[in-house]
Amino acid sequence: MSFDPNDDILQDFLVEAGELLEHLNEQLVELEQRPQDAQLLNAVFRSFHTVKGGASFLNLTHLVEVCHRAEDVFNVLRNGERVIDAGLMDAVLRVVDIVNSMFAEIHSGKEPSPSDPALLEELRGYTTPAGAAPAAPTVSAQPTAPAPAASSDDVTDAEFEQMLADAQAKKAAPASVPASIQDAPAAKVGGDEISDDEFEALLDQLHGGGAPKPAAVAAPPVTPPPAAPAASGGDTISDDEFEALLDQIQSKGKTETAKPAVAAAPVAKPVPKPEPKAAAPAAAPDAQAHAPAADTTVRVDTKRLDDIMNLVGELVLVRNRLATLKASMGDGDVAKAVANLDVVTADLQMAVMKTRMQPIKKVFGRFPRVVRDLARALNKEVNLEMQGEETDLDKNLVEALADPLVHLVRNAVDHGIEGPDEREKAGKPRVGTVILAAEQEGDHILLSIEDDGKGMDPEVLRRKAVEKGIMDEESAARLDEKDCYNLIFHAGFSTKTEISDISGRGVGMDVVKTRIAQLNGSVDIDSRKGRGSRLSIRVPLTLAIMPTLMVVLGNQPFALPLASVSEIFDLDHDRTNVVDGQLTVMVRNKALPLFYLRKWLVRDSYSENKGGGHVVMVQVANQKVGFVVDQLIGQEEVVIKPLGAMLQGMPGFAGATITGNGRIALILDVPSLMKKYARRM
Repeated sequence: MSFDPNDDILQDFLVEAGELLEHLNEQLVELEQRPQDAQLLNAVFRSFHTVKGGASFLNLTHLVEVCHRAEDVFNVLRNGERVIDAGLMDAVLRVVDIVNSMFAEIHSGKEPSPSDPALLEELRGYTTPAGAAPAAPTVSAQPTAPAPAASSDDVTDAEFEQMLADAQAKKAAPASVPASIQDAPAAKVGGDEISDDEFEALLDQLHGGGAPKPAAVAAPPVTPPPAAPAASGGDTISDDEFEALLDQIQSKGKTETAKPAVAAAPVAKPVPKPEPKAAAPAAAPDAQAHAPAADTTVRVDTKRLDDIMNLVGELVLVRNRLATLKASMGDGDVAKAVANLDVVTADLQMAVMKTRMQPIKKVFGRFPRVVRDLARALNKEVNLEMQGEETDLDKNLVEALADPLVHLVRNAVDHGIEGPDEREKAGKPRVGTVILAAEQEGDHILLSIEDDGKGMDPEVLRRKAVEKGIMDEESAARLDEKDCYNLIFHAGFSTKTEISDISGRGVGMDVVKTRIAQLNGSVDIDSRKGRGSRLSIRVPLTLAIMPTLMVVLGNQPFALPLASVSEIFDLDHDRTNVVDGQLTVMVRNKALPLFYLRKWLVRDSYSENKGGGHVVMVQVANQKVGFVVDQLIGQEEVVIKPLGAMLQGMPGFAGATITGNGRIALILDVPSLMKKYARRM
């Protein structure tokens, strides 16, 4: 069977169920630490229940099967018949992986593959209460009545049977259940027949406001007595109220079932508790007391948002053009109108950017699972703390940051956090801590990954750099601690004697650095031996509009990403020198490489201009270098336009833009520019 990925109903299911799955990993890891948390248990149960219901409607049999098994496991957990352990959680997490895999197949138009039979059998084993034989099915109030036929993927909800049995058990000897209720068939609650929140509210009302749910008890059939006046007080419930709740549940069923004839016998009697405990009455929640809130959101295709952002970008270019022209016009009214346009354009730009924003929690949500699985594999004890999860940034950045952050968090667990025994010997808690944080700093986002592990030893890093031939002993000895830490960003650099399949600090860190640089971001690292390490990543809020430093080489304007610029100063030839064939400039008593961009980018360029120029210091990977430019225009926000087919993929250029005076300026890609040209110097 194949599926149309453009089907509206299927798309709604994939989006809504996908949002539930995004939170499941985090909820499950949290539940493993707090196995008695009833709210978390119910939330996970509802997630599997909802996915199963939607899959059942779409006839996704294999997806229904695995979700149904997981739902059964959590039903046992909610009833207190089994306690969560690591083995059970491993199985449930594998279910989440399988469901995600099935979703990927559905997205591609394929039918989901069957689940691993061994996993399904393992889940079946967990549905048996610990230390007991499999639970016998609940006995109906009238065993002679035939049970209604159930579909293969829709079973009688155990809680509803429990609710009926519990209500019957609460009746005192003279007070019995009306025959109309006894004869009622068990309502089925599954799929989208009734929401779990409504069902929980009904159960809470019957149980006196959220008391622990007792095990289901079979009750013998009884004969209804004459009507008695209704009682109030305590947490009693009249038969009229019970019948109303029953009708409400049954009215939501997908299949048509006969309602119990309750109107003919309006019986109202007190329902005393079996044990005379004095307790304050709990307010019974009314599942339909409030009308549903108006829908304040609308789902929009991201391509539409991209189109709007492109139009806003064009408006920004027009604004820049008008701002340049107003200086030459000398008209006060025009200047005022352009100033107003500047304000409105800036507000519109920010508003459109916000429509593309997503909380970074969409990335952070995967890390509890990553840390949990890795810690188990390494026999470590690690606690993950996440801060600033609601920080918003551009959707494209959220997706682009996922892989680098996963790599860095794995590094922190693998190489930063020590084993429990080693930590104990060092006077630390056995459980290590990794802190993942995000916050907004102006027009940038600051992300940090911090651990309280063993940190990095500068001497070890120097020695490894020499062993791997990255530099000689004399050069390594001159490195300060900051430079030593940055050595880990060299390709293939690692302090590990054995390389495993777990990414290590230094193994692939050059790729992380390059990826962040491609996002116009920067990475900074700090560490203290024996105390831990901290990596800080700064990225812009959006990739669509970029603040740049406009410079001129010869007669041609170019744009340097402002995020990579650290400082600017006038060129002083007395501060320059040639070291090992490389032109350098002294900056705070440190010799840094110096390059003339005109030599690389301007055809028929002449040699160094002895008359002057400006030096723009930029951060390239883990090193600062100086670029000599002829003129400085100033800071300008630009809209990145892709290069044409002839220039596409040309190293050194990230795109093009239109300047305020209407000229085309190329946007420089500093890392690839250095990679192409600096090797020749």
